[in-house]
Amino acid sequence: MLRVLAVDDEEPALGELLYLLRADPRVRTAEGAGDATAALRRIGRALENGPDGDDGIDVVFLDIHMPGLTGLDVARLLAGFARPPLVVFVTAHEGFALQAFDLKAVDYVLKPVRRERLAEAVRRVHDLVHAAAAAPAPAAPAATPAAPEQIPVELGGVTRFVPVDDIAYVEAHGDYARLHTDHGSHLVRIPLSTLEERWAARGFVRIHRSHLVALDRIDELRLDGGATSVRLGHTDLAVSRRHARHLRDLLMRRAGG
Repeated sequence: MLRVLAVDDEEPALGELLYLLRADPRVRTAEGAGDATAALRRIGRALENGPDGDDGIDVVFLDIHMPGLTGLDVARLLAGFARPPLVVFVTAHEGFALQAFDLKAVDYVLKPVRRERLAEAVRRVHDLVHAAAAAPAPAAPAATPAAPEQIPVELGGVTRFVPVDDIAYVEAHGDYARLHTDHGSHLVRIPLSTLEERWAARGFVRIHRSHLVALDRIDELRLDGGATSVRLGHTDLAVSRRHARHLRDLLMRRAGG
């Protein structure tokens, strides 16, 4: 059954859409968002936890005309992810259909929404989701580079997507983590241990209970009176005894020593 997010800034339209979606037996859950920022925040949580997580979203039913980011803007942002949810546009305007399908939309439903027409859109999504789930996974090549990944962060009520490759190191803040890039830092509600597990294949390594660093951003490894530290640009970070030997081995292997 499908997990659905419906997005519309007009409350009556959103309420009607959610009512129809929840009445469809192929829909497990249907949540609502009143603007693009709220929608991206919810989608970001789903992407952080993966498509099989409890917060997963299979499809987003998107209005096009909304304050701030439009539905088309949201779809363009989603297209940058490796496994984004499917998109169905629900709009009163016919003139954006070509752009919608250029963005790989599954369907384009015109308002006022008819129950039968919406059911057809749900059927298309349902068939695509279950066909993908039934397809055998392709054999991975021996050395496949990691796909580009972004992480959503919030800046003054606006959701921005920061490429993981731009992050030099991560600092623990309880259940939060602060991402440090060359251009500033961003606080996200993800434990450091979760990022350590997710980004190990991307070259991030734990050097301390409070820090996770990108291995290729380390410029220097310093040993001083039994204490170990690393330098990343203009930043010095302590390396705990527990992690020092493993880090030295990784850096030596990287250098071909």
